Amino acid sequence: MIKKLIIAAVIFMLPGGTAIQAQSKTETAVAAAVEKLRLAMTSGDSIQLSQLVTDDLSYGHSSGHIDDKKAFVSKLVSGKSDFVSITLSEQQITLHGKTAIVRHKLDAVTNDNNKPGEVHLYVLLVWVKEGGVWKLFGRQAVKNGLTERARPASAGLSQTEPDAFVTGNDCVNKHLRNG
Repeated sequence: MIKKLIIAAVIFMLPGGTAIQAQSKTETAVAAAVEKLRLAMTSGDSIQLSQLVTDDLSYGHSSGHIDDKKAFVSKLVSGKSDFVSITLSEQQITLHGKTAIVRHKLDAVTNDNNKPGEVHLYVLLVWVKEGGVWKLFGRQAVKNGLTERARPASAGLSQTEPDAFVTGNDCVNKHLRNG
């Protein structure tokens, strides 16, 4: 009996202790579209980028700036917005008919206008199925607000401790709880 429990735990648990979630065919297709977009954003491939987004794209940056399809593709192709590498983690996919909401954490190395940098964001993507193909319809990013600040030694805390940070999920959940 114990041997069966151990085998089940190995099968259903990842090394980080997170249960494996089986993806439906549709979730797998959406995840594949997200991966294609990630690759197109790092390569700056204008054809791929154009094919992966809707004509009425609304692409929200963490600064609050909104790009349409033309600006989104143009900035990536020109190098004004240049992703050297993009790592996505903590991805969650929620389906509703021909619409999918994808949330993930994005960590990237950038070289915008030949200026090296890094971005750490929480991202919400809205995908729609058009003509049998998943396309990005909307995107909004918020900065990962994890920062450190000085704390008084008299408080019994270390001199620096991470501030609490709020994710988009926290904001939505709070809104739903409070009506």
